Amino acid sequence: MNMLKVYKKLLVPFTIAFLGLFMTEMSLAQVKVLDKIVAIVDDGVVLKSELDQRVSSVSLQIAQSGTNAPPMDILTQQVLDRLILERLQLTMGYNAGVRISDEELNQAIARVATNNQLSTDQYIEQIKLQGSTINVVREEIRNELTIMRVQQGQVMRRIRVSEQELDNYLNSEEGRSVTSPDVNIGQILLSVPSGSSRIEIDEILERATLLFNQTTAGKDFRELAIANSADQSALQGGDLGWRNMAQLPDVFIQAVGQLDIGDVSKPIRSGAGYHLIKVYDRRGGEKKLVEQHFARHILIKPNQIRDEKTTIEQLKILADRIIEGEDFAALAKEFSEDPGSGLSGGELGWSTPGMFVPEFEEIMNTIAVGDISSPFSSQFGWHILQVTERREQDFSQDILRNRAQNMLRQRKYDEELQVWLQEIKDEAFIEIKETPTS
Repeated sequence: MNMLKVYKKLLVPFTIAFLGLFMTEMSLAQVKVLDKIVAIVDDGVVLKSELDQRVSSVSLQIAQSGTNAPPMDILTQQVLDRLILERLQLTMGYNAGVRISDEELNQAIARVATNNQLSTDQYIEQIKLQGSTINVVREEIRNELTIMRVQQGQVMRRIRVSEQELDNYLNSEEGRSVTSPDVNIGQILLSVPSGSSRIEIDEILERATLLFNQTTAGKDFRELAIANSADQSALQGGDLGWRNMAQLPDVFIQAVGQLDIGDVSKPIRSGAGYHLIKVYDRRGGEKKLVEQHFARHILIKPNQIRDEKTTIEQLKILADRIIEGEDFAALAKEFSEDPGSGLSGGELGWSTPGMFVPEFEEIMNTIAVGDISSPFSSQFGWHILQVTERREQDFSQDILRNRAQNMLRQRKYDEELQVWLQEIKDEAFIEIKETPTS
C-alpha cells in the first residue's frame, strides 16, 4: 500500500478528533450566562430576565403618567418585592387548583379592549405595535385573574360581618345615610412586619412622619409612593382611585372626612402599618333616589327552524297586535320563551340599576311609559319590551341591608388584604441572591 495513503488515513481521524476537541473548548470558553436567579421564593424563583422586563414595563408606565421615577435601585427593589408577592400567590393558586379557562381569559381581554375603546382585533394590533405578543399579554392577564381569585378566596374567608355589626351600622348616623361621598384618594403604606419591636415601630413612624413633612413641603405624593409605599398600588403612584367613603377602612374614615381636596393625612396606624392618605377629589354625598322601572317583555330565540330574520318579524307582528289592543300578558304567556317571566305575562317586577344586561337596561331607561319597543337583541335572544310604570324610590330595607353588608366587608377587606400579604411574606422562605440592579 502507498505510504502516503496510509498516512492520510491515519491523519484524518486524528485531525477530526483534534478539531472537535478544540471547537468544544472554544464553545465552552464562549458560554455566556443568559439568565440568573435574583430571588428564591419557597420552591420557586424570580429570574433576572423577568425582573428586568417588569422594571422596563413599569418605567414606561411611570414615564407615560408624567411622574418622575425614583432612582433605579429603589424602583428595582419595589418591583422585586411585587414579583415575590405575586410568586407566592400564584403558587398558592396553583396548589389550590385555581385555573383560569380560555373562555374567561377571552372575556377579560375583550373587557380590556372595550375599556380602551378598541375592538379585540385592534387591541391585539396595538399589543404588537408595542413590541409584545398576545400570548405574553394572555399570560399576564391569566396571572392577574389567578391572584385576584386567590386574594378573594383567602381574605374573604377571614372576614365576618355579624348581624349585630350590621344592625349597629344601620342604626349609626353613617348607616342611616343612603349614600356617602365618593373620594379619589392615594396612599403610601409603610408596613410594620409582625413581631416588630417598639423601637422598630417607632422608626417606621418616624419615617412616615418624614414623608408627611415632605408632602407638606411640596414633594410629589406619587413619586414618594413609588419609592416608599409597600401597598400594591405603589407602582401606580399609590393611586386607589374613586372609593365610596363608607367603604374605606374604619381607621381612614375620620381622617379622610377632615381632609380638604389636595390635603395629606398625618400617619394613620392600622394592622398593616402606617398610612398616609391624600384626597385628590371628592364628589356626591347627597341623598339619591333610585329610578325604578316596572317592565315586562316577550323573548323569542332563533333556532334551527326559525332564523334571526323570522324571529324579528314575529316580534314585530306581536308588537303590532299589542298596539292594536291585544293583551300583552296573554301574548307573553303564549309566545315568550323566557321561563322565568313567561308564565306571569312577561312581568319582571320593579327593577334596580344593574339588575339586567346593558342592552336591556338601555331600552328600559329610554322608552316612554306604555310604549312597545322595537325588537332588540341581547345574549338571551330577541325581545320586545314595555315599561308600565316608573318611580323614584328610596332603597328598600333589603337592598340597603345588602349594600351595608357589602360596605362593611369591603372596608374590612382592604385592611385585611394588607395584613394577609404581610403574613404570607413573613411565613415564606425568601432568599435574595444578590442586590438587584437593572
